[in-house]
Amino acid sequence: MVKAIIFDLDNTLVDFMRMKEASVRLAAEAMVDAGLQMSVDKVYDGIFRTYDKYGIEFQNVFDKFLEETLGYIDYRALAAGIVAYRKAKEANLVLYPHVRYTLMELLKKGLTLAVVSDAPRLQAWTRLAQVGLLHFFKIVVTFDDTGERKPSPAPFRFALEKLETEPSNTIMVGDWPERDITGAAKLGMITVFARYGDTFGTVNSGANYDINDIIELLGIVDELNRS
Repeated sequence: MVKAIIFDLDNTLVDFMRMKEASVRLAAEAMVDAGLQMSVDKVYDGIFRTYDKYGIEFQNVFDKFLEETLGYIDYRALAAGIVAYRKAKEANLVLYPHVRYTLMELLKKGLTLAVVSDAPRLQAWTRLAQVGLLHFFKIVVTFDDTGERKPSPAPFRFALEKLETEPSNTIMVGDWPERDITGAAKLGMITVFARYGDTFGTVNSGANYDINDIIELLGIVDELNRS
């Protein structure tokens, strides 16, 4: 009997990479318009190389990119990039299709919902607030809660304890096989791969189920509870 469902956040509930790519592109354009003597593509690629080096949640990415590229921080370009990024972020962070409907239907079925994310606490909560999902989840587990990232069992165990459910009664939904699926499967959770959010070209997810639309989760829950 399925009692709870845990979701990854980025690229599972919200289209994080679409937002990130659009925001960085506009930030790069703004920096060049402010006088940075580089092409937009070079700035864009350089910012993502900085993310690759320091992590996709690195908050001082523009400072570090400018410092490592120019040898100093051009504050005119920095200010232009930050403002453009923030405006674009507000406009481009969106839910995947059918997310809100699916979450509402799962709640109607009596299931408890949670999020387990590798994002820092404030960033995770901010994204949930921005897309209007604050009140759907009983708990939100972030990197700050355990100090460990998936596939470490710590975030999953923390969530299970707070939800007061067993792994066999809990579904984990995520877009990253090596983190979301592997980590949850090791604890005995039912795993669902969000193929619609896959950014790695995954062929074999290793999950119990693959879905191309989050709404398919409703059928999986019904199937499991019938059996």
